Amino acid sequence: MKMNTTILEVQNLKKYYKPHGGIFSAFTGKENVIPAVDDVSFYIKEKETMGLVGETGCGKTTIGRTVLKLTPATAGKIIFDNTDITHLSAAQFRPLRKQLQMIFQDLDAALNPKMRIKAILKEALKVHRRLSDAEMDRRISELLEMVNLKKSKLSNFPNELSGGEKRRVGIARTLAVGARFIVADEPTSALDVSIQAQVVNLLRDLQKELSLSYLFISYDLRVVELISHKVAVMYLGQIVEMGMAGRIANAPRHPYTAVLWSSLVEKKSNESIKNAGNPNESQWGVFDFERPSTGCRFAPRCPVYHANGHPTICTDPATSPQLRKLDAAHQVRCHFPL
Repeated sequence: MKMNTTILEVQNLKKYYKPHGGIFSAFTGKENVIPAVDDVSFYIKEKETMGLVGETGCGKTTIGRTVLKLTPATAGKIIFDNTDITHLSAAQFRPLRKQLQMIFQDLDAALNPKMRIKAILKEALKVHRRLSDAEMDRRISELLEMVNLKKSKLSNFPNELSGGEKRRVGIARTLAVGARFIVADEPTSALDVSIQAQVVNLLRDLQKELSLSYLFISYDLRVVELISHKVAVMYLGQIVEMGMAGRIANAPRHPYTAVLWSSLVEKKSNESIKNAGNPNESQWGVFDFERPSTGCRFAPRCPVYHANGHPTICTDPATSPQLRKLDAAHQVRCHFPL
């Protein structure tokens, strides 16, 4: 495979949800929508990892699920290996399904608690192939070796494994069906730092060995920088910055990325929740994720917007910032990039 071959291209992807109307919409007659993913475009090459970063609720997981057709897109195109899969029926998509897989964030929900590890891997192998018992055992041994899991763990149930071991089983199950493109949804969350590093190293090794491509979803920019070739930063359904991993982490141009990298977002978000009774007590305030503001969605929380005296260009719907190139490999959605 050539490194410059694009395996996945996403064009103007939108995923809108309709919330329950309630009293407000009953009086106004207006139907509101939540733009979970709002006009997102990117591409991923073979053997490449793209990190997708942002706070909880920004739309990261929705992008992953929509790309894999686990959630239907509202609009836009999803092209996998030169095939437009956006509107394929379940039957039409079935031959490709094994090539696009997901490592789910919730380890306990992803692994059947009533099945032993060997049965879980066997079930994955049976979905897309017909193997004899001897071939099945040989393939399971190969998978265990790939993810560095002891053979003795095959007789265990998921609740008898550590978090790191469960994660390895999840990765092995994904490889069992023959995945080429993997959405890794928060694969290092709820793990100790040392175990996080092991999982990242394992994914990198498997990428080299099996020519895998990843969409790596996380809120932790430090972990994303370690594994990704390029990074897209999301805020309320939109990509606000995209570029090479090192530059995004160490020389961010969007104010939100800078705040995210300095680990202030989580802290300030928690402060916002505590101050919910009086939003003015916190610079960040309480933000309504269901109704993004007009113009720049980050403006209400943006230190640059406040420092510049609240310029109208940031909040005017007619001048909403667009994702624009700063150079060939770096894009930002901001009127006042850092």
